[in-house]
This record gives sequence, structure tokens and C-alpha cells, in this order.
Amino acid sequence: MTESTRPMRRQDIRRENEKAILLAAEKVFAEAGFGGATMQLIADLAGLPKANLHYYFATKEELYRSVVQNIFEIWLQAANCFDAARGPIDGISAYIDAKMEISRRHPDGSKVWASEVMHGAPVLQDYMESTLREWTDGRVEIIRRWIEEGKMDPVDPRHLLYMLWATTQHYADFGHQIETLNGGKSLSDRQWREAKENIKRVILTGIGARPA
Repeated sequence: MTESTRPMRRQDIRRENEKAILLAAEKVFAEAGFGGATMQLIADLAGLPKANLHYYFATKEELYRSVVQNIFEIWLQAANCFDAARGPIDGISAYIDAKMEISRRHPDGSKVWASEVMHGAPVLQDYMESTLREWTDGRVEIIRRWIEEGKMDPVDPRHLLYMLWATTQHYADFGHQIETLNGGKSLSDRQWREAKENIKRVILTGIGARPA
């Protein structure tokens, strides 16, 4: 092994360890909340010594912020379809697809975010007042432009966004309820496809979306 490959190997190990820690922290914070979670529980679930955990994240609050910011960054990436779309049919359809996939693959992260907000955002209020507000304002302007161009009915953009968030994140935050009503089984691939199509049909019809 050459000197040039050693740093890359260390970076790979660090990346994998951080990924394992964040996944474990998502689950522990989702199940126990910020107050009930401990660094030892997270280290055990990640399969790492507690000392290693503190090497990557010095405090529980730092790790918690990383978990919530991580799920929010994933949501931000899903919203890129808004910027590139010619109209609401393309943009909102792609956004619903992306958000539903996130709810399917990152349910614990969504639950942590929901719990934080329901408790008044004691740790992340600053993040909501800056990053979240800026992101929301940007999407509001895009929706207003679609309305002005006659591509959809005049609806309040913020309430439309709230509806999209509530609907798609329901499949993560209330996943247990959905599984219970599905005979105690997780939704199948077919059921996830049907859920996406139904949500898109209801939303796009409700806002009178028209081809670009």
C-alpha cells in the first residue's frame, strides 16, 4: 500500500463509521427521544466502543443535531426537482415520489424531526428560523410563479407545502399505524407505488395542475 492510498482508506473507514453512528442514532432518538437516548445505547447499536463515538461526536446534542440536519439535507435534495421542473405536474409529482421514498428508507430520521418540532424545537429552533425558512420561501416563489403562468389554480403555496409534508411524512411518522391497518405487514413495493400514485392524483387534481 502506498502513502497516497492510506489517507483514502482512513477516510473510507471514517465515512462508514459516521454512517453507522447516524443510522444507530436515528433509531435510538426515534424510540427514546433526546432525553431518553444515551451515547452508550447508540454506541452499542452501532457496534462501536463508546470512546469511538465521542471521537466522531463529542456530545449527545452534537450527534442529535447531525441526525436531524442529515434528514433535512436529504429532504432538500428531494426538493431540487422543484427548481428544474417546467410546472407543477412535473415538479410536485417528482417531489412526492422523492419524499415517499425518504419516508420508506429513513422513517426514524423523520420521526426524530417530528418529535423535535412537536416539542417546540428546543435544540434546532435556530436551524428552523434560518435554513428551513429560507428553503420554504424559495419553494413558495416557485409555486407562485406557476400560478401566475396559469399552470395551476391559485392556492396558498405555504398550505400546499404543509399538505405535501404532512401526507408524505405520515408514512414514516405513523408507519406502525399503517402496518397495523395493513394486517401487521409492511407495505409491499406495489402498495408503495399505489400510495404515490394516489397522493399525486389527489394533490394535482386538487390544485388544478395543467401541463406546462
